[in-house]
Amino acid sequence: MIIESRTAVYGAIIANAAIAITKFIVAGVSGSSAMLSEGIHSTVDAGNGVLLMIGIRRSERQATAEHPFGHGKEVYFWSLIVAVLIFGVGGGISAFEGVMHIMHPTPLRDPGWNYVVLAVAGLFEGASLFIALRAFSREQNDRPFWQALRASKDPATYTVIAEDSAALLGLVFAAAGIWASHHFDMPALDGAASILIGILLAVVAVLLIRESRGLLVGEGIQPATARAIRELVLQDPRVKLAGRPLSMYIGPEEILLALDVQFGADLQTDEIARTVRGLERQIRERFPKICRIYIETSTLDGAPAHGGPPSG
Repeated sequence: MIIESRTAVYGAIIANAAIAITKFIVAGVSGSSAMLSEGIHSTVDAGNGVLLMIGIRRSERQATAEHPFGHGKEVYFWSLIVAVLIFGVGGGISAFEGVMHIMHPTPLRDPGWNYVVLAVAGLFEGASLFIALRAFSREQNDRPFWQALRASKDPATYTVIAEDSAALLGLVFAAAGIWASHHFDMPALDGAASILIGILLAVVAVLLIRESRGLLVGEGIQPATARAIRELVLQDPRVKLAGRPLSMYIGPEEILLALDVQFGADLQTDEIARTVRGLERQIRERFPKICRIYIETSTLDGAPAHGGPPSG
């Protein structure tokens, strides 16, 4: 899945870098505040793509004595930095530029080039979004799109999807602001469009910050998945009791699972060990992302029943 994430991020970086340069040139020629905000938006998106690639590369480092579970959460940290940049740099500067343009309105000099650039930018952004959506769809198992997006824990892919979607909507705001400013001879409307773009970026950033925060502080699997795991374990006739599964994402494709299981008092240690290995195999087959499983065993008489070392 990392390969698909890289493809989406590389596509976004190339598209946004090309678009940003073009937008800044036309903003300088036409004097459009909304176009300048769009240039800032694309620059931030391109820089964010670079940060996401850093996160992906660092998350792939091998486990060490200091980081025994690997570095999978690096990508969550860098996605949080990306979200903060979208909020502060993208949203903040765009809103500030809009306010300044409303306070000191400047008529557009040549709005025609703005429409050309916005149309070209729409093609680039649409292509980038298509690449990200195709990469995302390959990771899913015929699940509905919104359900799959909500359940996804790969910030590289869903961040690009969010950024590109916001970029396309931002282009609509910019085009509307430029047209209204020129048509009604009200330069302040161009600044209003810039403020709307800033608000749009801030909303997207808050959503991304919320998701990154949850994963950084130890978000686990969905309750429905936890119930399915517990039911799977209880189906074994040798299992008498099973506690609530405890889990945590340690990377986009890695989940840590801990589970307390009680067996009948008449079972021997070697039989418990075989049962535990069988349960681990079944859990992995049904939920491939659960890569590390720790099952704490005991018997109904309260004595610990060590079924072998934890697997990972």
